Amino acid sequence: MTSTTGHTITVGPEDVHVRAVHDGQVLAESRRPLVLRETGCPDRYYLPPEDVRTELLTASDTRTHCPFKGDASYWSLPDAADLVWAYPEPKEHVAAIKDHFCFYATEVVPH
Repeated sequence: MTSTTGHTITVGPEDVHVRAVHDGQVLAESRRPLVLRETGCPDRYYLPPEDVRTELLTASDTRTHCPFKGDASYWSLPDAADLVWAYPEPKEHVAAIKDHFCFYATEVVPH
């Protein structure tokens, strides 16, 4: 956990089954996601690359910078730009998310 002037981030394994779907197509499914909880942001699931259908994604030129997590790279689908992101070199306190993929929309699959 890191806390800077009231801004807190935690990362850890979550015992849930999550899925990312776009237009009816499953892009990722994992039973071993990491959950990142950050002040002022929704919980985000970061999925290991082997649980993501990376063959469906195309690398984007988009890059963003987060002062708390580092620099993110993005991937797109033909009809959905920058749908997925990852931190190839995250800051030390969130190192666990390195190369894990995060989707804007993920759903928790009921047991």
